Amino acid sequence: MIELRRFAGPSVHARQLDGIRVAHVTDIHVGRVTPLRVQMAAAELTNAQKPDLVVMTGDFVCHSQAYLDQLVEVLSAYDAPMITVLGNHDYWSGADEVRRAMKKAGVELLDNAWTTFTVRNQPLQVVGLDDAYTGHASRQDAVKGIDPKRATLGLSHIAEEADGLWAKGVPLVLSGHTHAGQVTLARLHELSVGKLAGHRYIHGMYGSRREDQEPKGAVYVGAGIGAAVIPLRLGKRGRREVTVFELGHEIGDIDEHHDDQPAHPGRKPRLRTKLNRHVAVHEKRKKRERMAAKVRRKADKKRRD
Repeated sequence: MIELRRFAGPSVHARQLDGIRVAHVTDIHVGRVTPLRVQMAAAELTNAQKPDLVVMTGDFVCHSQAYLDQLVEVLSAYDAPMITVLGNHDYWSGADEVRRAMKKAGVELLDNAWTTFTVRNQPLQVVGLDDAYTGHASRQDAVKGIDPKRATLGLSHIAEEADGLWAKGVPLVLSGHTHAGQVTLARLHELSVGKLAGHRYIHGMYGSRREDQEPKGAVYVGAGIGAAVIPLRLGKRGRREVTVFELGHEIGDIDEHHDDQPAHPGRKPRLRTKLNRHVAVHEKRKKRERMAAKVRRKADKKRRD
């Protein structure tokens, strides 16, 4: 089952936009853990909402490059224009190869950059932060040159990066990574993702979309579509999810699943942890290169024989 949730955008957008419908999908993890039928059901549900724009916030693959052709098929199934950012699994599996698959599918990828999406003469600045989990995010590069008077939407695989984007004039950030914990019965997701993993933002809307309240910004953490290890999802919050944001609508105009939530305590990752995550990207790339070289040697030997 895939949940469909709707939310209004931040109150500042109500003064800047007449109405832009953005569908948010995240963590699709195309691969053997998540069936293709689930991926296509997510695309079908999204298309049925007739969004002006689809945004995806990272983790397109799952542990390997074996399903890149399927990734192109899945991304091509979405009707609306699409803007994306990468996640940690994309770097672990090979970011360059994932980028090529996205280009083949006609998807726009933002690597610490921004673009302007215009629909019905309404410009929307979309800021895309590269993956912070693996150490590739650069907030300064991502927001350089944005117009503070224009409506802006942020994308980041890691939700904790939202606080810094709010300070740069990005009132709403969409993110993923946590899968909402997948098992949310008895608030287990708050234990696993919050207390153990240290995330301040676990699932849903956090911060404030209201201009007269603190903090000066909001972040939405999507529950995602796929899984990286175990496909089990229990509890309403842990279900697969497509979320629609009606940018330009006033808060209260839409029947929402929940209101803005306060952040969890969380904790920042230690420097050693950050370094290990970054090193893992290079180690996995070297492993892929060794395996590819081994395959080539076997093929050469077979031809000689």
